[in-house]
Amino acid sequence: MSEHSRIEDWRRRIDSDPASIAFAALAEEYRRTGRFEEAIAVCAGGLKRHPSYLSAHVTLGRALLETGRLDEARATLEFVLGAAPENLPAIQALAQLNRRVAATGGALFVHPSSVLNPQVQA
Repeated sequence: MSEHSRIEDWRRRIDSDPASIAFAALAEEYRRTGRFEEAIAVCAGGLKRHPSYLSAHVTLGRALLETGRLDEARATLEFVLGAAPENLPAIQALAQLNRRVAATGGALFVHPSSVLNPQVQA
């Protein structure tokens, strides 16, 4: 299935059931295909209905990171880690954010889970 048809399929599912959590899959497809602003918009809308859906927050954090909105990305990812300290995708995204910040000479934030997790490359 092509990227476009996957996106259209998720879009149809959401159109038929606006309260569905399918918004997270659509947002992730947008993010994977480089459509970061669309991913952010879909996450923002879906999270109004499903504010505790952590995987959507991770997608939002990753999309914010890709658009350079680092403070928002950090806050979003820290929210996830506050609720689920061992959420590996959030830890990895925060490590990626820290690499970008370090490259510009900024201060780093090291989440305790990343220190003990061999799957995270700082």
